[in-house]
Amino acid sequence: MKCPYCGFIEDKVIDSRPTDEGSAIRRRRECSKCTKRFTTYEKVESLPLMVIKKDKTRQPFDREKLLNGLLRACEKRPVSINDLEKLVEEIETQIYNSLQREITTRTIGEMVMARLKDMDEVAYVRFASVYRQFKDINTFMEELGKLLKEKY
Repeated sequence: MKCPYCGFIEDKVIDSRPTDEGSAIRRRRECSKCTKRFTTYEKVESLPLMVIKKDKTRQPFDREKLLNGLLRACEKRPVSINDLEKLVEEIETQIYNSLQREITTRTIGEMVMARLKDMDEVAYVRFASVYRQFKDINTFMEELGKLLKEKY
């Protein structure tokens, strides 16, 4: 495994354990050159899952894109990276367990928002504003109103 810090290709595995769902193995590794640690995941290769975008184009599901979107929504919020990785893993597992080979970005977005709402309301609104493409302040206020109504 190539070190993400220095690019050296030799490392040693410090710890291995199955993920919560048992669908992958999480490995903590230490670079033999720079001694920095990093995490890798090993999982069974499966048929590619295609995501149908709003413009009807298709591309392979990419958990990193999902994680990056969540990281942006949770920037400067009290949400740990471990919680976000767990959320991505849960969504990915749910998608693969559905046995569908194609899924819309809309479905993925709704799955994310349902979980993010319970995790952090500010991150939820941030994610929703990009995902639902709020056109103006009124659309934004409507979403806040729904959130407040559910809360009280």
